[in-house]
Amino acid sequence: MTGISGAAAARAADAMIRTMGGTEVILLFPAAGMPADAVAGLGLVDPGVVQAAISPVIVREFTMESGGLRPRISDGPRRQIELLAGVSAMAEQVSQRNVASADVLFETALGLVYDGEVFHIQGFVVERLAGVAYLYRVAAVS
Repeated sequence: MTGISGAAAARAADAMIRTMGGTEVILLFPAAGMPADAVAGLGLVDPGVVQAAISPVIVREFTMESGGLRPRISDGPRRQIELLAGVSAMAEQVSQRNVASADVLFETALGLVYDGEVFHIQGFVVERLAGVAYLYRVAAVS
């Protein structure tokens, strides 16, 4: 009997996310082009952002209470979320943005938009099995 392979784990994670009613988030990246104007060189022109939709994902919301995280719907001004994304959800953006992996996407993103609110990415963890990435866990705070 053989164990589960990394590719099978990736398919299982994708199926789990779809089954649990995955939603969509938008990653924000800095726009590449800047005007050649001298004002742009001073930082007085906003270069804008490029949006990249990621779907399906699962988003879990947390709130900060008594020094720890407690899972429940946030009622304060600061919201913390955890994003779970499978390999297939990230594959399209990895290809479109011509980067080596989803790790690079999360490292270069300015933030993400969920439920109409912009979140700062605090960090991410890549879950791997047999050396194959199968799930991305991203922590973000508004």
